[in-house]
Amino acid sequence: MLNEMDATAMLAVKDLTTARAFYEGTLGFVADAADQDGMVNYRSGQTPIMIYESAYAGTNQANALAWSVGADFDTIFKELTTKGVTFEHYDLPGLTLDGDVHVADGFKGVWFKDPDGNILHINGR
Repeated sequence: MLNEMDATAMLAVKDLTTARAFYEGTLGFVADAADQDGMVNYRSGQTPIMIYESAYAGTNQANALAWSVGADFDTIFKELTTKGVTFEHYDLPGLTLDGDVHVADGFKGVWFKDPDGNILHINGR
């Protein structure tokens, strides 16, 4: 049934203009099409992502999007740092904090938020 269908990640934002500046300017996404009724579509690899305006933006307190980037972690982390991304620090079982990077045996991860508080995560090795 649904396990055979493609899904779309959907992120609520308060202001589409501010969100676009972050997703396009900071993260490098390219819009699939022009804004349509308060929403814009992107792709992350083969995964469609829809950013849409909602009064409920910023209410999720868990991961909204995550990328497993493997050996590219350090490069992506440095690029996000140079673009001014602020990283979150969490007290997570089994992980220690090395600067902004949470580490464990064979794992590196960082969490950061978009302008509306959606929690984004990259991990690698």
